[in-house]
Amino acid sequence: MRIIGLTGNIASGKSSVARLLAERGIPVIDDDVLAREAVAPGSPALARIVERFGLEALAPDGTLDRTALRRRVFGAPLELDALNAIVHPAVGRLRDVALDRQRAAGAPVVVCDIPLLFEAGLTGSVDTILLVDAPRDVRLDRLVRDRGLAPAEAMQMIAAQMPAELKRARADVVIDNDGSREDLAARVDAAWRALQSA
Repeated sequence: MRIIGLTGNIASGKSSVARLLAERGIPVIDDDVLAREAVAPGSPALARIVERFGLEALAPDGTLDRTALRRRVFGAPLELDALNAIVHPAVGRLRDVALDRQRAAGAPVVVCDIPLLFEAGLTGSVDTILLVDAPRDVRLDRLVRDRGLAPAEAMQMIAAQMPAELKRARADVVIDNDGSREDLAARVDAAWRALQSA
């Protein structure tokens, strides 16, 4: 089974590409979905987060307060490292289970949507790297417009990730997402043809 690592910096449009691939019948394992499962109420990872960051990491309903935690860790490398050390292994275990399911089902190819593929040192766990990229100013605009973030917070989130130029140099295939949705769909199809012939 071939494992394709789909990645891209924040607001690059990686989730849109994952959706387009799934619509084409390609199995997609989404790390963001796995991350929510990994820190669900009652999970060992959530207990460790509360132990490390305190009860202010929890929302009133007992779930993880992602907004509060994001504000605490972004721009604080040691705090972010501590959070990642809890969440990444838990997500990795869930990803392995999902991959085993796809392997057992006979899937010839699976896309793993891993936002921090490079940052988490996971490039060796995939066969091919598919990067979605968009210019920095476009990503900043999307974060402010679509997610309601303040420009300073959005810039902080962008700065916390590896620069896109370094990722482009290490990717096998790059999809540029700086146009319309129709443009993106066409580029996804072209990228998928390139991946199949590689």
